[in-house]
Amino acid sequence: MKEKILALLRPTKKWYDLLIIGAILSVLLVFFGQGLGYLNVIAYPAIDLFTKITGSEGSAQFMYMYFMFIGIWLMFVLFCLPKRNHKILGGLKRGSFKNAMAGLLLGFGSNALCILFAVLHKDIFLSFNKFSPAPFFAFLLVVMIQSGAEELADRTYLYQKLRRRYKSPLVAMIGNSLVFASLHLANPGVTFLSVLNIFLFGIITSLFIYQYDGLWGAILLHTGWNFSQSIFFGLPNSGIVSEYSVFRLEAASARDSFFYSVAFGIEGTIASLIIEIAIIAAMIIIHKGKGEANDIWAEDCARLEAAAKEAETAEAPAGN
Repeated sequence: MKEKILALLRPTKKWYDLLIIGAILSVLLVFFGQGLGYLNVIAYPAIDLFTKITGSEGSAQFMYMYFMFIGIWLMFVLFCLPKRNHKILGGLKRGSFKNAMAGLLLGFGSNALCILFAVLHKDIFLSFNKFSPAPFFAFLLVVMIQSGAEELADRTYLYQKLRRRYKSPLVAMIGNSLVFASLHLANPGVTFLSVLNIFLFGIITSLFIYQYDGLWGAILLHTGWNFSQSIFFGLPNSGIVSEYSVFRLEAASARDSFFYSVAFGIEGTIASLIIEIAIIAAMIIIHKGKGEANDIWAEDCARLEAAAKEAETAEAPAGN
């Protein structure tokens, strides 16, 4: 049994890359990063600026809720500066503009499709609210900061630690997605279905990393999903509603159905589940046979495997 377990590990057998240890470290990264983002030295100037941009203290507070994730970006860099983690920082430099735009369109489009079904089924009624360029683009930026922070913590830091430790990339994809979903358990209106959908969303963005080496594609996919849902269409994002949005949900019109969840929004529905499964299936089929785009630990593993073989050869008794 022990030999079978050891066979699952790569030669870079770092104890701090074990699934449970890596998960704890990634959660600590998020916890301390959010604490850093809430520091008064960051909060007060940011909220004042956001109040000027939005003209509303409520919208400014909501905007800051996204912006404070900047602390996770800072903590990510600090966590990855040590020699054992510095390769992970390379993810911020990788990925093409094409992949990034594809991610943004996929995130926005898939969420918009869910919302379209809910509107056509008359589960919700949306009306035009307002479009103000300054808050619109400011929200786009802070949503990217928030979405990117979650991608850095889970699809970069934790994902790469698990890729360094385990031979199968499935461990990295499933492991980081489980941690990602668990971080949303305290969200308002959370259900088993909504957590399952968030887990599948983590698998989709993990596939962007695995198939296209596309960290920015994953970040902008996440941004497009959250921005379209919360700021563009004015629906709950993980159970939370924005005061500013281009369209506005008529709350009294909302009803639970196959396409909409009053408690959690689009993310808490069977329709969202089906669309996410379809995206995963399409990504797997399109990429079939192509393998991993970039295993940043492959060179280290090859070097350690070669060293291990040399050591075994040196220790073997000489033949007669």
